[in-house]
Amino acid sequence: MAVPVAFFALFFAYPVAAIVGRGLKAEGDWQFGRIGEVLSRPDILDVLWFTTWQALASTALTLLIALPGAYVFARFDFPGKQVLRAVVTVPFVLPTVVVGTAFLALLGRGGLLDELWGVRLDTTVWAILLAHVFFNYAVVVRTVGGLWSQLDPRQEEAARVLGAGRFAAFRRVTLPALAPAVAAAALMVFLFTFTSFGVVQILGGPAYSTLEVEIYRQTAQLLDLPTAAVLTLVQFAAVGAILAVHAATVRRRERALKLVDPAQTSRRPRGAGQWALLGGVLLTALLLILLPLGVLVERSLDGPGGYGFGYYEALQSVGAGGSSTFLVPPLEAVGNSLRYALVATLIALVIGGLAAAALTRRAGRLVRGFDALLMLPLGVSAVTVGFGFLITLDKPPLDLRTSWILVPLAQALVGVPFVVRTMLPVLRAVDDRLREAAAVLGASPLRAWREVDLPLVRRAVLVAAGFAFAVSLGEFGATVFIARPDNPTLPVAVARLLGRSGELNYGQAMALSTILMLVCAVSLLLLERIRTDRSGEF
Repeated sequence: MAVPVAFFALFFAYPVAAIVGRGLKAEGDWQFGRIGEVLSRPDILDVLWFTTWQALASTALTLLIALPGAYVFARFDFPGKQVLRAVVTVPFVLPTVVVGTAFLALLGRGGLLDELWGVRLDTTVWAILLAHVFFNYAVVVRTVGGLWSQLDPRQEEAARVLGAGRFAAFRRVTLPALAPAVAAAALMVFLFTFTSFGVVQILGGPAYSTLEVEIYRQTAQLLDLPTAAVLTLVQFAAVGAILAVHAATVRRRERALKLVDPAQTSRRPRGAGQWALLGGVLLTALLLILLPLGVLVERSLDGPGGYGFGYYEALQSVGAGGSSTFLVPPLEAVGNSLRYALVATLIALVIGGLAAAALTRRAGRLVRGFDALLMLPLGVSAVTVGFGFLITLDKPPLDLRTSWILVPLAQALVGVPFVVRTMLPVLRAVDDRLREAAAVLGASPLRAWREVDLPLVRRAVLVAAGFAFAVSLGEFGATVFIARPDNPTLPVAVARLLGRSGELNYGQAMALSTILMLVCAVSLLLLERIRTDRSGEF
């Protein structure tokens, strides 16, 4: 635990504490009265209210749309199922900037709806809610569907034989068994939407602001650190409560059920109702997931002179069309992002692997607290972390403000939780007697790990690396502060292009978003080929 704790203390706790300290201190004294002052402001109360209710609405809408998909993937066997599973998971690993850009191309000015029916939904709450459903659809399908596929269907069939109707059997038998998984998925969706940044910033416009967006505005635009510090504390408390409830839900799920092999529960649809349900899920996937991504690709190819690769070619030059958005060709952001993501993945594998190994040893509350610490970067303001990097890592021996390693370190903070969640179930499944037998035969602990554990968890390591690479590639909240102008990442480059007017900038943003989407999709498809049922679910 020593190395992961030191890593999180230095690159997570220290920057966040420094930002909060600067905001709540005046002339060396703590000014806790500022908390009440900030939280009593009408504009801040509006931000808190919007953040909460849009997260609740997004969660409810996601469950409503995604639960039928979870059932279809759990119970039905149909051609192309594995490919479709990978397709619906693509949005989850896409950067929020790309998601916002895709829905901007679909719902915004000059978008598909605007061209066909003259309807615009950007700068409305509906665009935000739909984008959140798009982003979190796979969370519900994977979390609930993974458990649903392992529930013995004979229990519900027995209830039907005893006279219960189809709905009554589901309500009394299946739903109670699924409740912990549904609750866990709902809590994760609420967490992701509660801390939403890129989607709200691009689609919401100035009218809508979540806590994360407001922290960015107060920090980067208004330089109001006291207000940003208070909002960071509020978000930290809310995320801590959500993670505590989530941990309790997961523990309940693990000990309450007896599961069967998913292969025993999957069959081809039978009857008009089941085929209609399958068709409805496929139509939902087409309209909700494939259509925004398809429109994104189409807009990247639709240049002033007709369809072609003009916007992609413009990415190779600096200041094309009179633009001074970049100091280097925007296409260099692709290479920058790939290099940063590879380094971040390596860091995340080392830190996350050590953390997962530590968590396999049962040590009561200490280990549970350590487990919660590892999840905090998913919910605590990435904007605060990025700005904290700038004001804390500025003195020897850690003067990293001008170093390229700063970006991978920030990205690794987001990748570590995915590595831990992927590797931990597999490490816990390794029989201790195998290690003991290796030790009896004279193997050192290092050799026992190399000869026993590593072959068994190798596939899980590859899956973890795939997730860490994808989320590192799309990290935006912290990177927007620390990426240097001459070395932008793909999400930062997209945001800069969207922040400037002009058809060329818009087209280049669509082209860069398409490249980023394809890289993430290829990473996920490769991950699907190597994953196992045990290590691949999340």
